[in-house]
Amino acid sequence: MNWFTDTLTWLLDAVQSVDPVLRTLLAGVGMFLETSVLVGLVVPGDTIVIVSATAIGSPAEYVALLVVVVVGALGGESVGFALGRYFGPRIRHSRLGRRIGEHNWHRAERYVDRRGGIAVFVSRFLPVLHSLVPLTVGMSPMSYRRFLAWTAPACVLWAAAYVTVGAVAAGSYRELSQQLHWAGYVFVGIIAVFLIAVVVGKKLLERAEARHWAHPAEDETDSQE
Repeated sequence: MNWFTDTLTWLLDAVQSVDPVLRTLLAGVGMFLETSVLVGLVVPGDTIVIVSATAIGSPAEYVALLVVVVVGALGGESVGFALGRYFGPRIRHSRLGRRIGEHNWHRAERYVDRRGGIAVFVSRFLPVLHSLVPLTVGMSPMSYRRFLAWTAPACVLWAAAYVTVGAVAAGSYRELSQQLHWAGYVFVGIIAVFLIAVVVGKKLLERAEARHWAHPAEDETDSQE
């Protein structure tokens, strides 16, 4: 399986050959877009961050990438909040807003109304809601300061997890590749286990929080069952 090791080495080297400043900025821009209103539904910010993290070669690069990713995420969510505050209803009833579905808009509204700041924190780890909640909060009475206080730690946790996993997987591969012919599988295994854990974690979190955004009629149905 030397072809697999050679291909993986080539890919990692290709990423690492990109100027560190450029690839760090690209990751920040990716996160900014991923957390901006509705854009996060199509921009794979998690993939961009993991790929960038595989090129980390020093503690300074790790810290720089972590900081830039957090700043990018906060910037994107702040834009979502501002757009919600000034243009929320217009965006919601636009063609793009209608494609999201009224059901999802109502779900985000109920979640924010019922959970407040906790909804802001938890939504960072949930599909669809992580893009809708900042916009929805902007349309609510919640202040930007309170919004930022809840979303900042969530962004830090998210960024730390993805940057660390990418760096550890690539670092482990580079250390073992000269000694073990199956070192590539260590890299793939670390990434795969992490992504599976993310998917399972999101499903469990979504199930635990679902009652907070369910329609009252759905709550009554669940209680009758």
